[in-house]
Amino acid sequence: MPRVKRGTKRRNSRRKTLALAKGFFLTKSKLYRAAQEAVEKSLRYGYVGRRLKKRDFRSLWIVRIGAACRAGDISYSRFMSGLKKAGIELNRKTLADMAMNDPQAFSALVSQAKTALDQAPAAVKA
Repeated sequence: MPRVKRGTKRRNSRRKTLALAKGFFLTKSKLYRAAQEAVEKSLRYGYVGRRLKKRDFRSLWIVRIGAACRAGDISYSRFMSGLKKAGIELNRKTLADMAMNDPQAFSALVSQAKTALDQAPAAVKA
């Protein structure tokens, strides 16, 4: 079989890895093996971090909505239940933005949720 030296492909692969490792400390940005390990780990951290960011923002929105609901004398869970029963489908990001920037509109939503809860028949406890 002919000998394969993998010239440009290997060089391009190493150059790409070292470019991703630019700014890392000491040998992690200079030597290929250390750079490759550091880049793989950093890419893994980035992947996980993008998912954690979604979780963190959702919890932040829930805290903001809950604080605005308490100002309107209703709990977060009762508010969300009332919105669902009233047929209002707004996501938590929008609700949190309304709670922060437009308190009048949010208080209108709170009153709609309260009326929907009052009109809905009470669940029978078994």
